[in-house]
Amino acid sequence: MPTFQSSRSVRFVPDQMFDLVADIEHYPEFLPLCEGLKIRRRSMLEDGREVLLADMTVGYKAIRETFTSRVTLDKANNKILVEYVDGPFSHLENRWVFLNEEAGTKVEFFIDYAFKNRMLGMLMGAMFEAAFKRFSDAFVERAVVVYGKPN
Repeated sequence: MPTFQSSRSVRFVPDQMFDLVADIEHYPEFLPLCEGLKIRRRSMLEDGREVLLADMTVGYKAIRETFTSRVTLDKANNKILVEYVDGPFSHLENRWVFLNEEAGTKVEFFIDYAFKNRMLGMLMGAMFEAAFKRFSDAFVERAVVVYGKPN
C-alpha cells in the first residue's frame, strides 16, 4: 500500500494549526486535488473528541472520485485521525499530529492508502503523491491567509 509522511516546523502555534486542518469545509479553497467537501454528520464523544462523517471529491483532469471518511478531532491532544468509510479506496488512513516547539509547531502528516481499482490506482497514484508533497505548503499558505504572517 502506498504511504506518504512528512514533518515540518511552522511558525504558528499548535492550536492554530489544529484548527486550520480541522476546518475541512474550506479544503476546496486551497488544497490540491480537493474539488468538494460535504460534512454529513457531526457528533461529540464522551471524552470530548468531535467526530465528523464527510464526503470529499478529488479530481484531476477528467477523473473525479468521491469518498467518505470519518474524521476524529482530538483537540486536547492536538491529533486528527481520518479513517476511510466508503468510495474508491480499499484502505485509507490519515493522521495529523501538532507538536509544540519553541518557535511554533512541528506538524506531522501520515497517510496510508490503496485504491480498489488497480487502473484507477495507477492513474491517480502519481497525482496523489505529487499532491501530498504540496499539502504542507498549501496549509502553511492557508495559515498566512487566515492568521497573518507569523512574527
